[in-house]
Amino acid sequence: MFETSRDILNWVLAVSAGALAFFLCWSLYYFIASAQRIFRLIKQVEQGVEKAEALLDLIKEKVSGSASYLMILGELLKRGIDFAKERSKHRSSEGGDDISAKSKKKKK
Repeated sequence: MFETSRDILNWVLAVSAGALAFFLCWSLYYFIASAQRIFRLIKQVEQGVEKAEALLDLIKEKVSGSASYLMILGELLKRGIDFAKERSKHRSSEGGDDISAKSKKKKK
């Protein structure tokens, strides 16, 4: 079977080439599997970003649609605060609150 050293060298080269081919195929398989997982992950991230963009667009539409309501609400709030200030000034100018008089009586 092995008559010369050249025969041994050929067998070693053949086994080495087979082993190299096996490890190249094995590493190529894992590389492709990893690439598929990365592709799926990127696809999921893109879907998440699209959902976030849709949510932001929806919020933008709701805010722009309700901006006029917010201005009206702000004006009402402003007038309510002005009314409360005027009422407290009016009560203090009348000679004192019933509330402050009651609290003074309780302290005594």
